[in-house]
Amino acid sequence: MKRVAALQSKADKAVIGAAMEQLAESFLVAQGLQVLARNHRCRFGELDLIVRDESVLVFVEVRFRRSAQFGGAAASVDRRKQQRLIAAAQDYLQFHPLPLPCRFDVVAISNQHDINWIQHAFIIES
Repeated sequence: MKRVAALQSKADKAVIGAAMEQLAESFLVAQGLQVLARNHRCRFGELDLIVRDESVLVFVEVRFRRSAQFGGAAASVDRRKQQRLIAAAQDYLQFHPLPLPCRFDVVAISNQHDINWIQHAFIIES
């Protein structure tokens, strides 16, 4: 029974995740950004959205939390997650080279579907 519940929970999370990514995408498009790719997967992880903001390539991490009890959605993008996103972005650029400056944004979505768009959420440290 626990295994079935775990599988259902995982499926539910995937459905919710896809819905939140679509909500974030619609929000960013309404802000004038152009979607280039969705769910780029590689050995380092996944990039939820890759968009263009005028002359800047933006790698977007979409985060959703039902509760802010542990710091909210944005707080879940810790240093380890940032490193995986950076590696995934480098992988993307290897196959899709674009001569544009890059940035990393986070779109944090609350349980009430409030959207917090954090531009330049983190930077690559040398």
